[in-house]
Amino acid sequence: MRENIQVAQPPNIPSIFDSFNKLNVLIIGDVMIDRYLSGKVERISPEAPVPVVHLENRENRLGGAANVALNIKALGATPYLCSVIGEDRDADLFLQLLPQNNLSDKCILQSAERPTTVKTRILAGSQQLLRMDEEMTHDLSEQESNNLIECVRNILEEQEIHVILLQDYNKGVLSEEVIHAVIVEAIKRNIPTTVDPKFKNFWAYKDVTLFKPNLKEIRSQMATSVTTELDSLKNTAHYIREKLNNHYTLITLSEKGLFIDKNNESLMVGTHPRQIADVSGAGDTVISVASLGLALGLSIEEIAILSNLAGGQVCEKLGVVPVDKGQLQVEYERYKELAVGSRQ
Repeated sequence: MRENIQVAQPPNIPSIFDSFNKLNVLIIGDVMIDRYLSGKVERISPEAPVPVVHLENRENRLGGAANVALNIKALGATPYLCSVIGEDRDADLFLQLLPQNNLSDKCILQSAERPTTVKTRILAGSQQLLRMDEEMTHDLSEQESNNLIECVRNILEEQEIHVILLQDYNKGVLSEEVIHAVIVEAIKRNIPTTVDPKFKNFWAYKDVTLFKPNLKEIRSQMATSVTTELDSLKNTAHYIREKLNNHYTLITLSEKGLFIDKNNESLMVGTHPRQIADVSGAGDTVISVASLGLALGLSIEEIAILSNLAGGQVCEKLGVVPVDKGQLQVEYERYKELAVGSRQ
């Protein structure tokens, strides 16, 4: 009589992309409207040597930290967005765009003291001719800061947050007071923090978990030259860690890809050939993917590859757009197959 042998089945391990769906992300930073005015150019103005755009289309999109929220949502995670906007017509438009994109306005505070930030891009076909910024960049008032911090604390009490993402565009929401208070709350609750910094308050993010400047930003802050050579980037990461006590440093290098370091474990990931249409919003996508990877405890190699692929993907599209999760998964699986093949 034959013995009935049970063959052990491999465990049903969820993929990285399935695991994204279980994450809650608190996003704090400067939000804005990205406005696009597009049309055709068929003549030069007789008044000045500038093209005349025959306006054909107007489009408003969520931008800044709100675009980060769109990326987080596109990847399957749940975003909780905290920021301050004005009490103007553009604020009304911003609040209309949130539910249209399935985002909550629960922690979007309004202020009569500042306008809603709007970046208007004038396009001729796929060519950007001009950008106009409507903004106020001074820090939040003491009362506004306290209200924002209180809103952040309420979310942390009500929701299980897996990572806090600070998206800084130097429009005043992330003042030193707000930055310090948020990081203290994160440390108390053992929640990892990630930051996409700008020039102002660059060194204010002490004890953040992951720090993600781009090459231009870090060059502006260093007394010594920073190149895209590995040794130079390693030295830079060491300097940042000495200043901020962060665990991860991720530096985006434009067409050179990106560099990542975790406590002196470093690597560079190069870009892949793409048809670049617009680099706007790539940084938002990179910090979004890196934040989810950090929350899942992925290796620095996995974080770097996923972030690099995602940042490159959105550069193929015109304007500020969120990542396509399905395309990212396909590209990541292909990348892994090619990497395995090259080692055989």
